[in-house]
Amino acid sequence: MTAQVTVGLDGSDESLAAARWAAREAVLREVPLRLLHVDEWPNAPEIPLSYARTHTGHAESLLRDTAEEARKEHPDLEVLAERAHGRAAEILTAAAGEADLTVLGSRGLGGVLGFVVGSVSLAVVGAARQPVALVRAESERRTPSRAGIVVGVDIHHPCEPLLGFAFTEAARTGLPLRLLHSWTLPASYGYASMVDPGIGEELGDHLLGGLDDLVEPWQKRYAGVKVTTEAVVGSPAYQLVDASQHADLVIVGRRNRKMPVGARLGHVAHAVIHHSPAPVAVVSLA
Repeated sequence: MTAQVTVGLDGSDESLAAARWAAREAVLREVPLRLLHVDEWPNAPEIPLSYARTHTGHAESLLRDTAEEARKEHPDLEVLAERAHGRAAEILTAAAGEADLTVLGSRGLGGVLGFVVGSVSLAVVGAARQPVALVRAESERRTPSRAGIVVGVDIHHPCEPLLGFAFTEAARTGLPLRLLHSWTLPASYGYASMVDPGIGEELGDHLLGGLDDLVEPWQKRYAGVKVTTEAVVGSPAYQLVDASQHADLVIVGRRNRKMPVGARLGHVAHAVIHHSPAPVAVVSLA
């Protein structure tokens, strides 16, 4: 693995926003920024030479202009620009395995248009072993909130890579961490909870204690990071999307799922990727 931040660049507003966000991350990490553009056009005689030359010119201009903007904004940043040819999802997934962090553009979920997150971004997020961040163009137009980093935590499963990424990111940025564990009262508690509402409160307190125990060693290691923990009632997807509305970054975990085709993402990660206005980082928990 190479110490660098890689960004997939295709010329869309989303990918340009991702490049700017990735440049700031590279500066914080003190590593180079790698701009990667993938040509998916086939090398075939059916493709007119003039068209191929035009496409090549646009790709080279995109890389050159984006690199110049990054260097102008961050004079001490080392910027690498690279073109590759092949299937974008495969090449970007392979590149993600070589980087500390990979950043891609995301359109999220747009009103009545429905599902519009690119298949390439989802494929990379679903397969990459290293963290991948998805950035929407709209995120740059949001007023900086400094509200902090929201992290979805499931205390019932190991999540050390998630906590490690979250605490390291908070230490670099100086942002506070808000760790959320969402839960619902088991159906078997239905009648008992009506008779004694305190049962739910007791369970919530127990879960919060478990979350505090999970986080304690990380708080000791990162003493300068401000951390709050919450065990909230409700759907994890809903609670994280709601918390994302005022967050600077949302971090979620992804467990490897063996599926014959398609991105291997759980419904919580899917919901946050599609609905969060803030950048979303997905961390593999394998």
